[in-house]
Amino acid sequence: MATLFLHELSYYLNTLTVHQMSVDLKRGETLPIHVNMTFPSLPCDVLSMDAIDMSGKHEVDLDTNIWKLRLNSHGHIIGTEYISDLVEKEHDHSTHKHEHKNETEALNVLGFDQAAETMIKKVKQALADGEGCRVYGVLDVQRVAGNFHVSVHGLNIYVAQMIFGSSKNVNVSHMIHDLSFGPKYPGIHNPLDDTNRILRDTSGTFKYYIKVVPTEYRYLSKDVLSTNQYSVTEYYTPMNEFDRTWPAVYFLYDLSPITVTIKEERRSFLHLITRLCAVLGGTFALTGMLDRWMFRFIESFTKKPSTRSIHK
Repeated sequence: MATLFLHELSYYLNTLTVHQMSVDLKRGETLPIHVNMTFPSLPCDVLSMDAIDMSGKHEVDLDTNIWKLRLNSHGHIIGTEYISDLVEKEHDHSTHKHEHKNETEALNVLGFDQAAETMIKKVKQALADGEGCRVYGVLDVQRVAGNFHVSVHGLNIYVAQMIFGSSKNVNVSHMIHDLSFGPKYPGIHNPLDDTNRILRDTSGTFKYYIKVVPTEYRYLSKDVLSTNQYSVTEYYTPMNEFDRTWPAVYFLYDLSPITVTIKEERRSFLHLITRLCAVLGGTFALTGMLDRWMFRFIESFTKKPSTRSIHK
């Protein structure tokens, strides 16, 4: 009875979660994207991040907190850089179509000035030393479908060619330590956490198609936590020698029109009393039945010897 009582008490004290669904009525809010990734084969100087919504506009807030950590070949931090905005700059080379008077002027127009040459040497040295980069922070974007990606697209195309030679030499191997769309609640599972995608002697573009589900978590204390959970589908496209694009890691997200509400609830006290009464009553009834059966069983064995002795 004591064991059953403790079991019922722990069952009553455990929190029960109830899931409900309703139409998402939120408007005009931002969507926080928490990013923490490591690129072991690309230096921080060549990495850039871009966030674009479905209308084609850049939606990354200039005050977004994004950090890049330089890593050595062993994964240890050797430098830190703060980026106020990682919005990819559009490169329009239409102005480079006219004739150039001399070679120096041509190189300057193509982006090979002294600063570019210095950067090229620096990146080549970093690649030779096996430097990597860790990118982490928060992107605040509009609550509409869009994408963000990490790539080398921020480089001038001619500078990129001088550094890597071709797109097949850009290794976008990455490790996703954390990717979430809001604060975490008890029991949440982010499917991309601790994801490792390492490429060897090849290159390509990774695309993660993410379905974001708005979620509200209601605690027993009546506090409400607004966040998001998601599901993901992964697709990889290898590069070939005829591709004119550069490898990248894309995260294409879309929002579900349904909000999931998760409530913490505790079973009613009357339910506990009912189960305890059932336990007590059932225990008394069962032990009574066992007692009667055992008594009759023992009595039947004790009577047989006495009957035989009388006959003798």
